[in-house]
Amino acid sequence: MSDIALDTGPERTEPRPIAVAADPQPSAADAPERFARPWWAGMTPVPTLRAAGLVAVTAVGVTLLGLALGLQTLGPLFGLVVPLLGVAVLVVLDAWLAPAPWRVPVLRELPARMPLGGEASIRWVARNPGARAVTIALADDLVPSLGVERRRVGRRVEGHGSLQASMALRPSRRGTFRPTWLTVRVVGPLGLASRQAVRELPGRLEVHPRFPSRDAAELRLRRARTLTEGLRSVRARGGGTEFEALREYVQGDDVRHVDWVATGRAGHPVVRTFRAERNQTVVVLLDTGRVVAGLVEDVPRLDHAMDAALALTTVATGLGDRVGMVCFGGGVRAVIPPRRQADQISRVSRAMHALEPELAESGYREAFRTTLARFRRRSLLVLLTELADEAMQESLLPALPTITREHAVVVASVRDPALTELRDRPPALASDVYVAAAAAQVHRDRQRAAARLRGLGAHVIDAPPSALPAQLMDLYLDVKSRGAL
Repeated sequence: MSDIALDTGPERTEPRPIAVAADPQPSAADAPERFARPWWAGMTPVPTLRAAGLVAVTAVGVTLLGLALGLQTLGPLFGLVVPLLGVAVLVVLDAWLAPAPWRVPVLRELPARMPLGGEASIRWVARNPGARAVTIALADDLVPSLGVERRRVGRRVEGHGSLQASMALRPSRRGTFRPTWLTVRVVGPLGLASRQAVRELPGRLEVHPRFPSRDAAELRLRRARTLTEGLRSVRARGGGTEFEALREYVQGDDVRHVDWVATGRAGHPVVRTFRAERNQTVVVLLDTGRVVAGLVEDVPRLDHAMDAALALTTVATGLGDRVGMVCFGGGVRAVIPPRRQADQISRVSRAMHALEPELAESGYREAFRTTLARFRRRSLLVLLTELADEAMQESLLPALPTITREHAVVVASVRDPALTELRDRPPALASDVYVAAAAAQVHRDRQRAAARLRGLGAHVIDAPPSALPAQLMDLYLDVKSRGAL
């Protein structure tokens, strides 16, 4: 299964800036390929606007001087040739005094990763290797979706000085970005000529999914830890399935937890206390087929599902459970082995960050086969998909019993709040009645699909984006407290 990406080891939870420097002195053999330029690129001086102005001023001055000396017949020729030759000499001299652009040490610093909707910075550094002051300008190869205000920087740099500049990064989409080319332009000390070369600085930036439900996940995790560690009375009433200790019976305890052997020895009622079992397994099955490509509140359904997956991973790993993931579309795209370390959320986020919806039917059967083959222990399987599509129901419903027999299954979906608004809004026009009827029909279809899934033994969550992560986390905590795994 070569298309399955397996997790290869721990990742840092905090991003580190990646600094990529271009070789300031490449060899002649690899220079054309490395810098993607012909042999003459960067060697030919390009006159600047200052040189053009100098030509005009010199031409006017020479012409006036010729007229004043009575050289009317030679004035036009003399007024054009002499300024051009003089400025040409100065341009060549200025270009020769400027350092070659491929010999200017340059550096680009990018964060290793950042969340979508967050803000980071990109930083450029260029050093003047010569003793004379020159103007250095940089133009970076950055796509517009990175949200950089300007990708060109430049200023006059003193001899052996450096140009340092930074810009804010505000990405508008997830994925892996690989800026490669950086154009370096050097203007001579007289400002009459410039040379430029394209430099190769391979960089990499991962933009990870949004996690707007982070605060809600951390709040539930703190509450769950408090109940697990501090409230013995709650655990004694049946919360949890793992035996912890014996203690004396108090009023309100469940009589089913009375240990009769210990009671006979002690001469008074003794009950068993339990705690929530740890090291259980939660597997998120993330659907990336065409059914999750639609927008809800201007965000793809897939991104809402990723937020719910990150929230569940935060709570489950925080309570000592092992969380894994299977990402699938037309086929299985990635598998993340289950782990309970705190940095598992980083692995999950990295596995999802570059995923986009496929224009293909979701391969539920292949995803379920992969899940059953890799996760043999009874687990909580959380399928994040879409309910309303008829083709999905025809493929999901027949395949679902293969996993409900051995695992606890949750099917979670994002419901568009706009449908509820259209259904419940009082009609102002005749067309509004048809819109409301269509919205109501979609709502009934979703309810029927959810009822059929429940009939096959699955828990179903159909909630708007803001409520989906919370309901999913609450269901997980409820299943865990009841010992359903």
